[in-house]
Amino acid sequence: MNKDSNKAPHSKSNPLKFKVSEPSQLMDFLMKKLDGISRNKVKRMLANKVVSVDGQRTTQFDFALEPGMVVEIGKPTAKERFRNPWLSIVYEDKYLLVIDKKEGLLTNSPTKEKDTAQGILNDYFIYTQQRCRAHTIHRLDRDTSGLMLFAKSKEVALMFEEDWKNTVYDRRYVAVVSGCMEKKEGMVASWLKDNKAFITYSSPVDNGGKYAETYYRTLYSTPRYSLVELQLETGRKNQIRVHMADIGHPVVGDPKYGHSEDSGAYDNSLGRLCLHAYKLCFHHPIKKKDMEFETPFPKVFAKPFPGMANKEL
Repeated sequence: MNKDSNKAPHSKSNPLKFKVSEPSQLMDFLMKKLDGISRNKVKRMLANKVVSVDGQRTTQFDFALEPGMVVEIGKPTAKERFRNPWLSIVYEDKYLLVIDKKEGLLTNSPTKEKDTAQGILNDYFIYTQQRCRAHTIHRLDRDTSGLMLFAKSKEVALMFEEDWKNTVYDRRYVAVVSGCMEKKEGMVASWLKDNKAFITYSSPVDNGGKYAETYYRTLYSTPRYSLVELQLETGRKNQIRVHMADIGHPVVGDPKYGHSEDSGAYDNSLGRLCLHAYKLCFHHPIKKKDMEFETPFPKVFAKPFPGMANKEL
């Protein structure tokens, strides 16, 4: 077994230490010592202040190293906790994480992990020295924001997958939709099936697709827009977006299912897809506890409703 004689033994509680043997820049040194880690990952480690040289924290990627210096990679303190413009960690334990994802970020990718929620979390595990990988439990569309679950092991992810309906007992979204809702609340049901172009089509009768139910409750309305809470009985691809379009109230900012029959255009007045996963409740499969999380509605969702008080968000 090959060992790096300059690397001190470490565990979850001990930092990584490397002794410098020849002049180098910090970026190059870390990329070499950390088995070809990418430049972006090193920059994130430096930005999160987990790298020190001779006991002094540094964020300088081109810091000049001299022989005899000691480079240390430690865990971030509470004040140096994880920060990323694309997501925040709402809850974390040794088995799973709950995150709040921003719109515009892919959940994962079959070809590249860079610039996905899964990839960002795997970077986080590296610089916090956690020996795990992020396993996707469920997904949100790229342009949908809100709460998501990731497991730290395949075994925990499978626990959710094998009994999803009973384990995840409440998921709710909020959306700004076009038009004034005719009914205060109701349910939309249909069979959803993708065509070869990956467009999801809805049918009131079985079309060989998957059956889907979406419950909605109108929170606020104007003649032009409605703020709607949505609860999923099933979790199908594009379910909310297709069902809202089915009843003539497409989600604002939806370029795929929100096109007007009259103009052919879609309403992008708020500059984003106005769909946000704001509530997530599940039975923790290891701790055997009910876990309930909520995140505030995006502030832009209040823009079409000037009469609505801020406290209603």
